[in-house]
Amino acid sequence: MPTMIALDVSLSMRRPVHGNNNSTDNLPSEQLTRHHLAVQGINVLLNYLQANAKLEFVSLVVFSSLYEVIVPFTRDYDHIRSLVQNIEECDKTCIETALHGVNNIIMSEWGNSTACQVILITDGNPGVGPMSLGDSLNSLNISRESNPFPLPFPFPGKLTVVCISGPQDPGLSMGLPLYQRLVELAGGDSMVLVPEGQLTKTTVNNCFKKLAETTYVPFQGYLKCGNVGSRILLSPPPIPYSKKNDFETLTALTIAKTIEICGFLNVADVGSPSAISRHLVLPLPTEKTTSMQGISLEDESDNEDPGDDGKIPSFCVLLHGALKVEGMTALCALNTDWYGFIYSGSDSKKKSNLMLTVLEPGTDIIPWLGNLTNLGSIDPLIKTAEPAFPVKPAEKRSYALNAPSWIRQVGLQSDIQKILRHARKLPEKTQNFYKELNRLRRAALSMGFVELLEGLALIFERECTLLPPNLHPDCTIQMGHVAEMLRKPYSRELKNNITPVRTKFQHGGNE
Repeated sequence: MPTMIALDVSLSMRRPVHGNNNSTDNLPSEQLTRHHLAVQGINVLLNYLQANAKLEFVSLVVFSSLYEVIVPFTRDYDHIRSLVQNIEECDKTCIETALHGVNNIIMSEWGNSTACQVILITDGNPGVGPMSLGDSLNSLNISRESNPFPLPFPFPGKLTVVCISGPQDPGLSMGLPLYQRLVELAGGDSMVLVPEGQLTKTTVNNCFKKLAETTYVPFQGYLKCGNVGSRILLSPPPIPYSKKNDFETLTALTIAKTIEICGFLNVADVGSPSAISRHLVLPLPTEKTTSMQGISLEDESDNEDPGDDGKIPSFCVLLHGALKVEGMTALCALNTDWYGFIYSGSDSKKKSNLMLTVLEPGTDIIPWLGNLTNLGSIDPLIKTAEPAFPVKPAEKRSYALNAPSWIRQVGLQSDIQKILRHARKLPEKTQNFYKELNRLRRAALSMGFVELLEGLALIFERECTLLPPNLHPDCTIQMGHVAEMLRKPYSRELKNNITPVRTKFQHGGNE
C-alpha cells in the first residue's frame, strides 16, 4: 500500500511546545516546536517501515496554502530523512489544497485502482478565513462543479490525520470535530490520532508507533501444495474485499492464512483475467516441526549453518523456477469459493518474482475457463491438435484493433510526436501521416476529447512557421490543409477521414 505523507508547514507548526520535558539534545540553542516533533514522528514511522515493510513506497508532500512534492514515491527512506530535516515554513494552513494535491499525485502515479495510505500531519489548528477547514466543510452543500471537494478519494484509500497538539490547546478543541468530520468523508478505516497526555517527544513517538503498528500489518500465511509447503509473506498486504451489488452488499472477505494450490494451467490458457490486486510472494523461514508440512527433519544436518539462507531448501524457490521454466501458472484457493493465480512475473528481462493475482470472489469469474470447480487433471489419452484455450471468435471484432492508450500524458505526447515526424518527411510519408492522423482523430472523438482536434490544429499551424527552409514545400501545404480541416464540422464525424490535398509536388504513388 503506497503511503503519502502530507506535512503541514504553516507558521502555526513553528509554535514552541510549552510544558515539562521539552529539552532536546539535538537542538541546544533552539526551542522545541511542533514541526520538530512532526519530523521526529516521521522518522519513527520510516524506521518501522524499514524494519517491517521494506517494499512500501513512500512520498513526502508539504503544504500550507499551496502544496509541494519534496520526495516522489520511493523506497529510499534515508533520502526522505535527509530532506525532511531542511524544510522551511510557509504561510497559512489549507487542508483542502493539500487533499487536492494528494489526489493529483496519486492518480497520476498509481491510478484509481491501487489502495493508498494518506497520512496528514498538522498541529490541529483548522485555520481561519476562506481557506480554513471549517469554511471548506461548510461549502459542501454548495454546487462546486469546477472545484469539487477532494473527499472521498477517487482511489481506494485511507486517511489518517495526526494532530501534533496537547490536550489543552484551544486550536485542537476547535479543530478536532472538523477533522473527525473529514475522516468520516474519507470513509473506510480513516481516523484521527492525537498524542496521549502532555505534548512531548515520548508521546509523539508513541502516537506514530501506534499508527505504524495498526496500519502496516504484514500478511503472513502458509502456501501449501500437496504434502509440501512454505510460510510466505504477501507484499503489499491484501486488504479485505467488499463490493456493493445491485441488491446486496458483499461483506468484507479476507484471504485465509493457508493458501492451497489446486492445480496448474498453461499461462496461455489463463490469459489476462480481471483481478482485484497483485502481490509479491516472499518466502519466510519455516519452523522445522512435525506440524509444518513439507519439512523433513531426518534430512537436515545438525552441522548446517542456520544463517545461510542459500543452503536451506525453499518450496517457493522450487515453485518459482518450475512455473518460469514450464510457462505455467498455479491455481490456488484463497478462501471458500475464492481463487487466485500464482505465477512468475517480471518487470525486466533479467529479474522475475513469484506473484499472486487475486481474482474476484466466485467460481465462474473467468468466462473461457468456465466454473473453476469443474477443472480436473488432463486425460493423457486425449490429445487435441489445437489448444482449447483461449477460445477465439470466428469474426473479427471492432475492438480487436489496436487503439491508442492515453493512461498517462506521455502516451498522448508520443502519438502526436509520431505524426509530426511523418509530417517533416512529406511527401514521401504522406500515407503514413494521414493514417496516423485519422487514427488519433478517431480515438479522440470516441473518447469525447474534441478539444484535442483544436490543439492539433494549433500545433500544425505553429510547425508551419518553424519549419526549416530546406524541407519540401509539401510539408507546409499539407499541415496547413490539415489544420483547416480539423476545425471543420466534417472532421467531427467518425466515418469521415481527412484526405491529402493534391499539390503540384505530388506524383503517382505518393497518395
